[in-house]
Amino acid sequence: MANLRTFDLNLLLAFDILMRERNVTRAAESMFVTQSAMSHTLHRLRQQLNDPVLVKSPAGMQPTALALALVEPVRSLLQEMERLLEAPQAFDPASSQRRFTIAATDYMEFLILPELSQSIEQSAPGVDIHVKRTESAFPLAQLENGSLDVVLGFASVLNPPAHLHCEHLFMDRMACVVRQDHPSIKAPPSLETYLAATHMLISRTGDKLGVIDEKLTELGLERRINFIVPHFLSAPLIVAQSNMILSLPYRLAIAFQKLVPLQVLPVPVSLPDYDLAMIWHPLWEKDPAHGWLREQISSIGRKISASQINL
Repeated sequence: MANLRTFDLNLLLAFDILMRERNVTRAAESMFVTQSAMSHTLHRLRQQLNDPVLVKSPAGMQPTALALALVEPVRSLLQEMERLLEAPQAFDPASSQRRFTIAATDYMEFLILPELSQSIEQSAPGVDIHVKRTESAFPLAQLENGSLDVVLGFASVLNPPAHLHCEHLFMDRMACVVRQDHPSIKAPPSLETYLAATHMLISRTGDKLGVIDEKLTELGLERRINFIVPHFLSAPLIVAQSNMILSLPYRLAIAFQKLVPLQVLPVPVSLPDYDLAMIWHPLWEKDPAHGWLREQISSIGRKISASQINL
């Protein structure tokens, strides 16, 4: 028996047709080659399998025992290869039972998921969405094996490997919020006013250092952080009932302002804008279902991007 490394896999299709026709002439016609070419192919099969494959008999060409044993396995393999090489079937969201898994920061959950859930409820009621929190280590393995479909978050923080696809969704910038009736802050705070106040920080890990603190350190300055929470959920309620300043992305600040009476103000520190992105593995680029999910998220991103940042 031939070794897989040396066996010419192109011969498998010819073998299947020869086993169906059991006639070199008819097999040649089925493969649109000459009888001489098919005879040469049969000769190569015999060499590589070290077996006659087909032998003459009074009833015509008959397969050997080895050839008969290979018929079904080869046919199954060819059918599977044919299935794999077919164009992907169109994705029908209305009838799909697909489950998608998204890794996202709570910031991205807050901005993307409400509209995504509404869209899916209306156009793809059988589709399930499972959301996971982003971790400190980028989830490359999960994107590769398909257990994770997309990652949503700050591109600079995620810092994905260069071979992954990364689509810009929208921009954001840092702002700060204080309660509407704050006793001393009624307008955009100066740097001195900002540093003199007490601050609240949202830190999933509990670290007492954020992007603003890194910038202040470069300037030889420091702010007093006396309240740290691990997520955004409680933050607006706490700020609305205290004299603390909370610094956070502008689009989130505006959303919080709709929930509780807050002032949304610029941060008196020069910081670059944030690039919010969607990341996925090129392995799934051509998958119709995956493409549909990405378009749902992209569409939401375009709507968010259309809303101006007024600071």
